[in-house]
Amino acid sequence: MTTTPMAPLVPSFVQNSWWTPSDPDGGTSVLDANTGEPLATVNSDGLDLAAVVEYGRTVGQRELGKLSLHERALKLKELATFLNERREELYEISYRTGATKIDSMVDIDGGIGVLFTFSSKGRRELPNSNVILDGPMEVLSRDGSFAGEHIYTRIPGVAAQINAFNFPVWGMLEKFAPAFIAGVPTIAKPATPTGYVAEAMVRLMVESGILPAGSIQLISGSARTLLDVLDYRDMLSFTGSASTASALKAHKNVIDGGVRFTAETDSLNAAILGPDAVVGTPEFDAFVKAVTTEMTSKAGQKCTAIRRNIVPAALVDDVVKAVGGRLDARVVIGDPRAEGVTMGALASLEQLRDVRGAVEDMIAAGGEIAYGTLDAPVVRTTGGEEKTVDAGAFMSPLILTWDDVENQAVHSREAFGPVSSVIGYTDLDDAIRLAAMGSGSLVATVCTNDADTARVLTTGIASHHGRVHMLNRETARSSTGHGSPVPHLVHGGPGRAGGGEELGGIRSVKHHMQRTAIQGSPNMLTAVTGVWHTGADRVIAGDPEFGAVAGAIHPFRKSLAELEIGDAFASPLRKVSLEEITAFANETGDTFYAHTDRAAAEANPFFPGIVAHGYLLVSWAAGLFVQPAPGPVLANYGLENLRFITPVPDGDSIRVTLTAKKITPRVTDEYGEVAWDAVINNQDGEIVATYDVLTLVEKEDTTYANWGK
Repeated sequence: MTTTPMAPLVPSFVQNSWWTPSDPDGGTSVLDANTGEPLATVNSDGLDLAAVVEYGRTVGQRELGKLSLHERALKLKELATFLNERREELYEISYRTGATKIDSMVDIDGGIGVLFTFSSKGRRELPNSNVILDGPMEVLSRDGSFAGEHIYTRIPGVAAQINAFNFPVWGMLEKFAPAFIAGVPTIAKPATPTGYVAEAMVRLMVESGILPAGSIQLISGSARTLLDVLDYRDMLSFTGSASTASALKAHKNVIDGGVRFTAETDSLNAAILGPDAVVGTPEFDAFVKAVTTEMTSKAGQKCTAIRRNIVPAALVDDVVKAVGGRLDARVVIGDPRAEGVTMGALASLEQLRDVRGAVEDMIAAGGEIAYGTLDAPVVRTTGGEEKTVDAGAFMSPLILTWDDVENQAVHSREAFGPVSSVIGYTDLDDAIRLAAMGSGSLVATVCTNDADTARVLTTGIASHHGRVHMLNRETARSSTGHGSPVPHLVHGGPGRAGGGEELGGIRSVKHHMQRTAIQGSPNMLTAVTGVWHTGADRVIAGDPEFGAVAGAIHPFRKSLAELEIGDAFASPLRKVSLEEITAFANETGDTFYAHTDRAAAEANPFFPGIVAHGYLLVSWAAGLFVQPAPGPVLANYGLENLRFITPVPDGDSIRVTLTAKKITPRVTDEYGEVAWDAVINNQDGEIVATYDVLTLVEKEDTTYANWGK
């Protein structure tokens, strides 16, 4: 396209400042998708991509590394709150892409919502440090002096992110959020047709002053040589066409240089209507609503949109009629700034040509238009007029049908717009086979109210899809929808869909980290991870017979400012009596025979006779370690990983050992969480039970500073 001198340049944000080419001529002109009016010029000629990457690897890594996982998660919340108050100005810009108000909300509010979600999950599910444990310690020597562990630490480079045109905000923020929490700097490269919306969002992010220097850089314009300056320290995340993904994947720095590469590409997503979901059922109605929503949301420009509707052969005509009727009743095409418009333009005239070309190819291959037309539609303008216009990238929704349901065109050719096909199946195996002909997809919907049908279809297609959305009368109102990825769950898919994963909660944070096996003594593992490992040194208070240090303070009397990993308490032995076991059984109603009938208990291969209830032992253990007077420990809020190992008959004794295992200060509160390793042993040292005790502990013992000390 030719450039227009009046169109302003969309700047890049690199090395903590805004950048435009020294020569303003050249570049690509971007038009308003609704009117064809010039909006901006995009040009990155002369941008030093190697310097951009190096800035991320040095300044970005250094500044992000000053913060813990929790501190970075809190900054995401602060940023999301700031952006939430400014989203209206982003809507005004987004309209120019052809997006309606609802489309813009999905993109902008959805992107901000991703920041909120990752902030919350990061603080709930990750440690307040920069090392994440992965699984339990593995003992590698008989005496326990040599052990192994897996940890996650952030990759030392940058997360380069190439985003698609259809979601310029959400697509950027859903990649930025997990990278930021991991502590990896982002280099965002938006698609040219809608990159000006991404630039507006980055401008707000910079203006907030919340992000450390180097957290995000933005390349507005071409970045064809970006992969040339990436290496094994870096990660490249791509969203776009399968053909471009294949070209990137073949780059020498991916094949030989070790650049981490993940792709989310176009796919021929399917929706399968169960044989029970006939006309008049809530499932049929929900299916029709889902199809029309996916055809018209973002004018069908969604990588998750339904491209193939796989329905019982006898229902093909009914589905076409119902979807067409709903489109007639609800779709008003036009400038999204006009009153009443429900579907806007495609993102650009180039996109319109591509979609029409794809439809023409599909018709030539055997598809028939069952609803809609390729002619220019009547659209509503901002003045409220209904007319055919030449300038905008408008297109009518189209439904195609196929006599040959195995025609490769319907399973391999994607029209990335408001276009969907309806094909018939004979039985469930046939439906599964047709769905798999898409060669891997991001998402499929299974619409049925029959549990067996749902099970057969879902398990049959799951390995071909990144997500399966089950739709019935129970979820018709509450479902987030076929085409709406959520940050909690994986977004991606096998085969044609790219083979990568985005989102998925904390999984996506770990995608920006290296998993490493570490080996050493329990003391060294504890030092690296910040989590106490069995066999590491302890400072024990309590019973001298168990190695307690004279004068050691009970760890429950210590605030977080005083408490250290490895601070421990060992209780004295407590004898177990039959009378106490019987009283507990009668009081609680737990009269299981192992606690009440000696002959029956002795006949059980697991018990030597009447034994104490496991929960009685845990209760006694609490009585052995709890300090009754007020102090820094504010509350016990649970147990984790409880296991009963050795039965305790009457006449045996037990003791409990409690060790500060993990300390997690809460950044925004005056207290933190402490996980205590709890072990109950009998008088012979055999392990009776193991579990973690979780407590909330004051950072400073201000309220009861000297009580009971």
